[in-house]
Amino acid sequence: MSDTTDPQQPQQPQPDGTGPAPAKHRAVTVRPYRPADEEAVIELWRRTWQTAYPRFDFAERLPWWRERWRRELLPIASVVVAEADGEPVGFVTIDDTGYLDQIVVAPEAWGSTAATALLEEAKRVSPTGIALHVNKDNHRAIRFYERQGFSIDGEDVNAHSQSPVFLMRWRP
Repeated sequence: MSDTTDPQQPQQPQPDGTGPAPAKHRAVTVRPYRPADEEAVIELWRRTWQTAYPRFDFAERLPWWRERWRRELLPIASVVVAEADGEPVGFVTIDDTGYLDQIVVAPEAWGSTAATALLEEAKRVSPTGIALHVNKDNHRAIRFYERQGFSIDGEDVNAHSQSPVFLMRWRP
């Protein structure tokens, strides 16, 4: 998820019905990550996390995130991007151990099929099981994971934020 001090507003159709549909009503497709996606997915991370946790300044964290993205995630993870009308609305990272580090969906696409499509792709990449950590206060995400067959398998503390997290697992 990403943060911003000026979150992108969902595109609204015009009163006469013309114009783009809100992201949650547009068709979502998934595709492999491309290097040209980097800036868009980094901004998507910032905007989404900022919306979810407005008390934190995720813009300050961008240099750290960019470095982590390049040095820790891309070298070991399969990354899939969700698009609506050719624009990224989400992404997921999953490594070959089945650890899902990030699943990010733009706030304007919350309630769309993007998160489910991304998680289905993660399950395809790691058919023997998936583990992830989720902030304990992220009730929306916890409900989503439970609906997708995940269960809580432990508790921990995020090493970066010191926030309490649940370890959740999906097993086929």
